[in-house]
Amino acid sequence: MQLLSNKASCNTHGQDSSYFLGWEEYEKNPYDEALNPKGIIQMGLAENQLSFDILESWLAKNQDVAGFKRDGKSIFRELALFQDYHGIPSFKKALVDFMAEIRGNKVTFDPNHIVLTAGSTSANETLMFCLAEQGDAVLLPTPYYPGFDRDLKWRTGVEIVPIQCTSANNFQITQSALQHAHEEAKKRNLRVKGVLVTNPSNPLGTTMSRNELNLLIDFIKVNKDMHLISDEIYSGTVFSSPKFISVMEILKERNYLKDSYSDTAQVWNRVHVIYSLSKDLGLPGFRVGAIYSNNDEVIAAATKMSSFGLVSSQTQYLLSAMLSDKKFTKYYLSENEKRLKRRQRMLISGLQKANISCLKSNAGLFCWVDMRHLLSSNTFEAEMELWKKIVYQVKLNISPGSSCHCVEPGWFRVCFANMTVDTLNLAMTRLTTFVADTNVANESKMSTRRTRSLPSWVFRLSSINYREQEER
Repeated sequence: MQLLSNKASCNTHGQDSSYFLGWEEYEKNPYDEALNPKGIIQMGLAENQLSFDILESWLAKNQDVAGFKRDGKSIFRELALFQDYHGIPSFKKALVDFMAEIRGNKVTFDPNHIVLTAGSTSANETLMFCLAEQGDAVLLPTPYYPGFDRDLKWRTGVEIVPIQCTSANNFQITQSALQHAHEEAKKRNLRVKGVLVTNPSNPLGTTMSRNELNLLIDFIKVNKDMHLISDEIYSGTVFSSPKFISVMEILKERNYLKDSYSDTAQVWNRVHVIYSLSKDLGLPGFRVGAIYSNNDEVIAAATKMSSFGLVSSQTQYLLSAMLSDKKFTKYYLSENEKRLKRRQRMLISGLQKANISCLKSNAGLFCWVDMRHLLSSNTFEAEMELWKKIVYQVKLNISPGSSCHCVEPGWFRVCFANMTVDTLNLAMTRLTTFVADTNVANESKMSTRRTRSLPSWVFRLSSINYREQEER
């Protein structure tokens, strides 16, 4: 007799991915400067810990808010009692204004068109439930965030069809790759309900080009039963050019507005944005996510479904006050950008000392690192072999490209914003030593192979020459 339901016991959660297995190994042996200096350093977690002091400084100056008071009086009871799932209006207004500020106020967002969820995981899943049936498909460019196999597929039954992108053009989406994915879905008798992208990209750490965004909008314009979902949870982590362009900005440029003529209005209604405060503010534990859509039906459906993953009233109250402080948000975004840029440069510098390069990036909390030259062969088996050495011998948890469904073996996602400078320097020292030792070992093997491949007469000649030198 089966104790659990098929849904609970199925293996489509993705927890057997090397992405999650690396976390498990880290948790068994976590690095600590004092308590466990030889432990595994966590470089597989995209967390922004670089600007906590700014948040803590604001809390220290706004103790009434942190203590759930208004005008010196406690509002604990008000916050603790029932709140409906539409969210606190003041927080929704503060959140959409913050989203607009990140985008340089080139676009604005209507607080009546945002649905609050318990993080972006919940937002993505909720949107899948709203837009697709079990057995339908969404197209995703590779490489993509490994958690999407869980977030989009596990409970919804939706299939992911990859848009295969390669290093030949820095993993950008092309018309041919998009069309090929669509044709592949048709061959599998899958009804494609849309395209989902992360912009800026996780794991690439790059922003999407205007050409790519226009390509995607043109695609759903032609395919009138498809949606475009832009996961923009890293939009506030862009630290160098080119600047971030939201899909909403492209819609505005093309005059695809709600009140425009029917064809373009239909496109407007089929574009949706996912957002979260987990990366930009570094608050994953607060579980604040959101769905933004111009489609009234989607908003109504998502609002009903959001009752399974609400944001607490206490969290909304606190963050409403913080995000409404425009002096704070302006300083935070500016300073956080500078800190991310410095930290990314530190990682790149450390990698260069180990003769390792990475994809040129301008956003995110990680780099897409090229270790193809360290593979014993151009295979994913060799990639896993290298990954295991890095986890178990070097004691660094990084994410292999295969966990992100990259089509080329040898790429790895390496995070840089979830640790101290000293820890990052130690990680780079470990990696540099490993690469040097690997190169020496490879040279030794090559020398042995060359020696073994020499004909016997070479050894006899060498022996004769040696004896002649001795006799002289």
